[in-house]
Amino acid sequence: MPIHQQPAAFPNTAVQPQAFPSANVQPVSLYNGGSEIYGQGEKAGALYQIEFGAVRIYRLLADGRRQISAFHLAGEVFGFESDSTHHFFSEAICATGIRVIRPTQGADLSHQLLPLALQGLVRAQEHLLVLGRQSALERIAAFLLDMAERQGGMETFDLPMSRTDIGDYLGLTIETVSRIISQLKAKGIIRLKSLRTIQILKPDTLRDLSE
Repeated sequence: MPIHQQPAAFPNTAVQPQAFPSANVQPVSLYNGGSEIYGQGEKAGALYQIEFGAVRIYRLLADGRRQISAFHLAGEVFGFESDSTHHFFSEAICATGIRVIRPTQGADLSHQLLPLALQGLVRAQEHLLVLGRQSALERIAAFLLDMAERQGGMETFDLPMSRTDIGDYLGLTIETVSRIISQLKAKGIIRLKSLRTIQILKPDTLRDLSE
């Protein structure tokens, strides 16, 4: 049963290769979990669509810590940059199929790219709000709802990322992430069908906790 009540402003629908008629859309390449897709400081210019799997976008801080800025799931496009250089690393979380989209010289893809760029901007702004204003419980609740919405809004969904990844994304320790998830389970708000599969039993309660 779907858990969302209102349609998203930018629905998460897979972008088909034919949506970029003025681009060189390459065949799907397979990346094993932990494989780098592009590195910080490398030349940008292409876009990347996830056929299956998941990707994390991150930066290494001066003290060696990792800050994850975004997760991307199947059907989503990433790799947007404001200039010709990548400012973050991108890495496959699990076995992931990536289709590289390279605009041909002189091609105008603004019509196709604008909705995707705006969707990424909205998610980045929501992520900042989560980091800046919410407690650990609120952050985890908002994260689970976001993951559910982006996988079709169903009550049962997968978390391809580890608890460590979630912590690095939400600014929490792995111990805090595990403790909050266990609390939500104990209260009957969620069910852990496996280590990476979550079932939301009380979506309204979870939504109240996220606000």
